[in-house]
Amino acid sequence: MHKLKNEAALFKAAFAAGVKYAEGRGVVEFEPTDSASEKLLYIYRLLVHDKVIQPMPEEQVAEKTLRHRITLWYAKQLPGDHPLLK
Repeated sequence: MHKLKNEAALFKAAFAAGVKYAEGRGVVEFEPTDSASEKLLYIYRLLVHDKVIQPMPEEQVAEKTLRHRITLWYAKQLPGDHPLLK
């Protein structure tokens, strides 16, 4: 797993995009009391279910790897000259 430039900022944007994606699909409405870890896992499982990203083996599913996987998903959607990718 290689580190991306600006990974923290990319993750924040990716997390917001993932929440918007899930709520936009109409399959979930996140509550303010839901933890970020729960939201992250739900977004990951939804993206896998929709065949947007490849699933990982269950023993590799951890918050750190989920954060990286969601960040990669989002980074691939951005145009090449986006400031977060520089």
